[in-house]
Parts: sequence; structure tokens; C-alpha cells
Amino acid sequence: MKTLTYSLLFIVLYGTSAFGQQKVNPIAVEPGVSIELATFRRSLIHDIEYTLNFDIPSGKSENIQATETLSFVLGALNQPLQLDFKQDRDHLTSIKVNGKDFRVNIQNEHILIDAAALAAGRNEIRMNFIAGDASLNRNPDFLYALFVPDRARTVFPCFDQPDLKARFLLTLKVPLQWKVLANAVKKDSVIENNGIVFHFNNSDRLPIYLFSFTAGKYTSVMQKTDGLPAEFLHRETDSLKIKLSVDSIFDAHQNAIRFLQKWTGIPFPFQKVGLVAIPDFQYGGMEHPGEVQYRSSALFLDSGATKDQFISRSSLISHETSHMWFGDLVTMKWFNDVWMKEVFANFMADKVTEKMMGLPTYNLRFLQHYPYAYSVDRTLGANPIRQQLTNLKDAGSLYGDIIYEKAPVMMRQLELLIGKENFRKGVDEYLKKYAYRNADWSDLIAILSKYTKRDLYLWNKVWVNQPGRPELTYTEKDHNNVIQKFVISQHAESGPKRYWPQYFTLTFFYADHQQSIPVNISGPAIDLTAAKGLKAPQYIVFNSNGLGYGIFPFDKKLANALYSLSDPLQRASIYINAYENMLSGKQLSPKDLLLLFLKGLSVEKNEMDLRLLAGNIRSIYWKFITPADRLAMAEKVESSFWQAMQAQSPANNKKILFKGYQDEYMSQEAAKKIYDIWKNQRAPAGVKLTEDDYTELALTIALKTDSNTEVLSQQRDRIKNADRKDRLTFLMPALSPDEKERDAFFYGLADKKNRQKETWVATGLTYLNHPQRQKTSIKYLPESLDLLEEIQRTGDVFFPQSWLTAVFGRYQSKKAYSYVTDFLKKHPAYNPKLKEKILQSTDDLYRAQKGLVN
Repeated sequence: MKTLTYSLLFIVLYGTSAFGQQKVNPIAVEPGVSIELATFRRSLIHDIEYTLNFDIPSGKSENIQATETLSFVLGALNQPLQLDFKQDRDHLTSIKVNGKDFRVNIQNEHILIDAAALAAGRNEIRMNFIAGDASLNRNPDFLYALFVPDRARTVFPCFDQPDLKARFLLTLKVPLQWKVLANAVKKDSVIENNGIVFHFNNSDRLPIYLFSFTAGKYTSVMQKTDGLPAEFLHRETDSLKIKLSVDSIFDAHQNAIRFLQKWTGIPFPFQKVGLVAIPDFQYGGMEHPGEVQYRSSALFLDSGATKDQFISRSSLISHETSHMWFGDLVTMKWFNDVWMKEVFANFMADKVTEKMMGLPTYNLRFLQHYPYAYSVDRTLGANPIRQQLTNLKDAGSLYGDIIYEKAPVMMRQLELLIGKENFRKGVDEYLKKYAYRNADWSDLIAILSKYTKRDLYLWNKVWVNQPGRPELTYTEKDHNNVIQKFVISQHAESGPKRYWPQYFTLTFFYADHQQSIPVNISGPAIDLTAAKGLKAPQYIVFNSNGLGYGIFPFDKKLANALYSLSDPLQRASIYINAYENMLSGKQLSPKDLLLLFLKGLSVEKNEMDLRLLAGNIRSIYWKFITPADRLAMAEKVESSFWQAMQAQSPANNKKILFKGYQDEYMSQEAAKKIYDIWKNQRAPAGVKLTEDDYTELALTIALKTDSNTEVLSQQRDRIKNADRKDRLTFLMPALSPDEKERDAFFYGLADKKNRQKETWVATGLTYLNHPQRQKTSIKYLPESLDLLEEIQRTGDVFFPQSWLTAVFGRYQSKKAYSYVTDFLKKHPAYNPKLKEKILQSTDDLYRAQKGLVN
């Protein structure tokens, strides 16, 4: 009911006319951008153009002087117009409204413009200001603008909401030798006063969070991508990575563009293709048209890369390219629907994978969504796909594995429900109807409902508007070894009673054959009539096609037959389901499942399945086995990985197994092996290790062997790339054998300037809180929680979650859990979104207290 009430309020507000707005009460001037302010402005303002000039000096500490002309058409106004600017009075040096000087009035992150200074019709506001630089991500010799979800207002005055799309006319003055990239095509450049001035054409109509640019010491590569001009900026210096990657990166963009143009029937929607590889970028990628930002390490691969890394790169590129249609061409009205652009980007990226790599690879790749979705949906802090949002300043808290991982599962089930072709027709109608405009989930559902007789609103209620997952059970009645009745039931794992309409298969296994039966369940139970009359099977695999969502029965008889199953998709589905059953305290104990998974290391030949096995082993080993048992089992775990590495033939499999050995080793014998490999730069036979791999080896050695105090400084001397050298320098104090130096690293993170490189911070915290350091690091837990609200205010959207995961991810003790419960008791009115993040990130720790650890 709350969700429905909120949605109706939202619709009513958005439907208000400009005439009606004259009668509304004054909109409160409060931090952020409230839904009331956004709705009010959307009803009055349109045809927005920004003309922006930034003078970027070479020194990172020097101010960026800027000018702005903001032009827009305004309806009748009876109260001050709020312009968003999250800076103090000193940053705004002058302002003119419609040609007249105006006294600066900044309150609660807004510039207030008196209604009397504005007119119905076209208005123009000119400003000189000092750009806020936190969201410009300034480094010594490069910077990049990253404004999602509401960070444009931290840099320049604007209407910072997604449904006020605008055009941007940009000019950048940068140091000589710097290169630039932005949303629009470069018009010209002029050398001026020891700098170079770049003028860009007017951009396409964009939501403000997609306005962006980058400038710095980059290498530029130009190519054509399906006939479109394409430019790629990067800072990579490894000649082998460049040789092996650049053409493949352009090819992957071209393949994705061609597929999406054909699937949607809409040509590439923007004026150019542009991408930039950024060292240690906060996300995998960000979809600014004409200037897509990527994490450099995700794009540049070398001869040591595994098949999974190549698939991940292709998927990432397809994801960001899909956004050109889903999110950029058609944009959500409000960030409560941010999941819509992400679900389509992931969903379409998976379709590109299917097109380029075939159905088996697609199915296995798609299955990787499930563990991440379950990692949130099984927790006490589970959130629905669509969430409420009253102020954009809290929009960052909406991001997480539910919108990135559960939503594609939901969308695939929706496609199965409607039918592939009807689904595609509905989506195409949606894109064409709302092109270069904004839409919400109800707009899409209304269109899709025309293509099916099923009640999508009822379906939507359980899949989109509520959190959680089902638990499925079954009853089988046999007579003379023949099935008389087979009933599958479902109930919510937790929370109110509800049922998930979904499709999956179960497979009966016999001595000489197997038989799969499709299941279409929508209510509390289904009598599987197709099973009646069949012989009772030796064992059953539920969700054998990997499409179903929830906890499925695990047949214990599978333990002896698991690795003889020929279908890698079936095995992967079983691996996931067995792990979820273990976490729920059903069927298998952690120790039993660990031993079962260890058996598979030498016989599991599929690379993606082997990676899944190794990841599950790592999780069980460090989170759900007692320290004493871990020590007792260390030799078996080490030898299982090492022997499997020698037994397997594929190079990628060998590398996965070596990585597992590196992560799990504890013995002195293993420590010597690892050190010798690092010191001599001589990998085990058949394993290809790169500079990055040797850096990670050095970090592991420093973590696990305090006596090797020089290993990190020696590794730093080996690194040629300046960005990667800086990363290791940052991490070294977190790996120091000196507790005081580790303390200084952690407590220094309270200062915002030490958290600029968020991926570095998360990595450092992971090492700092590793189980082998927890005796000294457990004292950091209370302050880690105390800092969380500050982390959310100052960090990017994924940082609160990555902060919590890095800190709490491998704790299992009662003392650690008491810090969490004490904190929540002490803060009963704590930000509910952040409370959810805490409960999600500490779910394994919570389960450890329920007697799961053994």
C-alpha cells in the first residue's frame, strides 16, 4: 500500500499543470533535490541549454575557474526558483539574471532566484564560479567528470534531476599536451596562453547526470565503429596489453552497436562513439554518450587473461553500449527507476553474449547473476528491485546487486511470460514513443501489457515491488517404483505470504537416460502431471536449466553423481543451489560441502564452473569453517588446489586453480612455494602470470608472512606504469607488519582526501581485515560503522557497500557481530537505506552466529 500511495502521489504531482503550480505552497529549501522540488520544476521548465567554460590548470591544487550561461523557458512562477549548487558562497563570484546583476543568495545547497527577476518565457542566467572538484576526480595529470546520480550540482549550478534534459555547449581550456573527450564532437582547438582551448559542438539532449568530460595526459586512438567516428583515450603503457586489446575493444563496441541497432530498429542515437580507460575507475563503466568511462584494467587484457576475463570485457562493453538506448535515449523520470536502465543494460548485454558466443556460453554467463542476487535477497536487509526515493541526495543508496543481478533474472522471466517476439515489439514501441524523453516503469508495463493476456501488474507486485525469494519443496508418491503424484510447492523464504510466477525445469536421472520436465508455477503449488507414470528416478536435479529463482531441493544422492553430469549448466546450477542450501542450514554442513567441492577441482573442466567452485570454496573456507578446523584442513585444501592445477590441461583452468592456492594457503611449505614463484618470476608449468599477478602475489606474501618486509617495495620497483606504482604505494601501509602503521592507514581514512581512490581503499580494507589479521583489526569495526554516513555523503554510489563488504566480509566471531548489533541498537532511527546495506554486508557474519560455522 505504501508503494502504491507513493506512486499515485508521484503521478499526480507530475500531472500538475503550470497553472496549478501557481497555487501550490512554497517548496521547502532543503539539502539535495526533493521529489517535490523536482516535480515543481519539471512542470515549469523546459528547453534548457547550458553553455559551460572550464579553465583547468596543470596543478591539481589550483582552482578551476569557470563560467556558465544557463538558458531555459519558464512558466508562470510565484516563488523563488531553486538552482542546485552544493558549494559555499565563495565559489559563486558573480551572477546576472536576464542581463541584470543579482545578489547571490545560497541556502541549503541551492541558489535562490527571486521570481520577480524572472519572466514567463525564455530566461538567461550568467555566472562566474569556482568549480567544485570532488566529482571532477582530479589526479596529478588527468581528471574526469562523474556526476551520477546527483553530483553535477557539486561542480556547477544546475537543475540536477534526470527529467530536465538539456543540451550542453562545452569549452575546455587545458594544459598543452593534454587531450580531451566529451559528449559532443570537438569543433576546433586554439593554443592560448600556454594552454589549449577546445570548443565542442552542442551535445544531444541529455539528462544532466550523463553530461561529462575528461582531460589529461592520454594516448588517443581513432577508428571507425560501424561507420561512426570513434575515439579512445587511455593511459596504458604496457605495449603487449595495447597490442592485444585496442582493436578488440573497438570490435566489441561495433558488435554491440550492430546487434542493438538491429534488435531495437533504432540507429545509434548519438553523434559519436567515444570511450576512455581510467586507472582504478570507481565502476566497471559509466555510460556517458560520446565519452563512456571504463576501468582500465577491465579493458586492457594480455596473454595471461582467462576466458572469463574476455567474456567479462565483452559483457561490460555491451552493457555500457546498451545504455545508449536504455537510459540515455530513454531516461527514467526519477531515480527510483534507476534499476530500469541497469536491468536492460545487463539483459541486452547478455543477449549480445548469446549472439557472439552461442547459447551454452550465454546460459552459463547468465547464471552468474544468481549468486549475487541471492547475496542480498536472502538477508535481513533485502530490498525490492523498485524502491522509494524522496530526495536525490539518497539516490546512491539504491544501487546494488538487486538492480544489477536480480532484475535481469526478473526480466528474463518476463520475456518468457510474454514471449520473445512480443517482448521485443513492446520494448521497441517503448523506446520509440519516449525517445529523448523520460519514462517510468508504469509506462513500460502499460505498453507490454498490450502484448500479453497475463496480468503484469499482479506479476510485477511480487517480482519488482517486494524483496525476497521463494523456497521450493516437493512431495513424490510412488507405487511399484512408478510415480503416482508429484507436487511442487513454494513459499516465501521470509516475510509475508506470496508466490513467484516463474519457469524452470527439473530433470529426472535414470541409469541409462535422463528426462527433463518444464515447470510453470504461479501459485502455492503445482501438480506436475507430466511426471505421473514415469519411473521413480535415481535422483532429481531441480532448476536444471538455471532459469528458476529461489532455494530448490538438493538431492543428497547427487553427491556421488555430481561430477559425472555432462551438462556444465546443470552442474553450475547444482553448485549454486548446494551453497544456498548450506547457508540456509539444510542438507549439507559447511565442512561437508567444502569436501564435496574440493573433489571437483581436478575434474571440473568448464572454466566458468571451475571459477564458481573455487569461489564457493574460498567463501566456505574463510567464513564458515572454525579457525581450528581451517588450520587442520589447510594442508588438504592446499594440496587439492595444487594437485588439480597440475592435473588440469587448459591454461585458464590452471590459472584459476593457482589463484585458489594463492588465496587459501597457510602452511610454511606453501608460503615458500609462493615466495619462490614471486622472487624468481617463474610461474608453475602451464600458468601465465602477468605483472598484475605478481603484484597480487607480493601483496599476499606481505599479508601472510610478516618476515618478508621488503617484498612490496621490491615489487614496486619492478612496476613501470606510474598509475599501478601509485596504487601499490597506497596499499603498502595496509600490509605493513607494524600494527601502528596499519592503524595509521585505517584511521587516516577518516580524512576524505585519503579516500579519493575508492577501489584502492576497498582493496586496502580487505587486506587489513583478512582473517589472518583480525586479532588486531577487529578494533576498526566500530569506527567503520561510525564513518558510514560520511562515506555515503562524500563517496560514489557503490562505495558504502564496498566499504562494508571490505571491512566485514570475512569476520565470523561473536565479538564482531556484537559491534553490528550494538551499533544498530544505539541508532534506532538510522538511515534505513544504510541500515539495509549493513544487514546485507554482515549476513554471513549473522549466519555464523546461528551455528552455521563448523
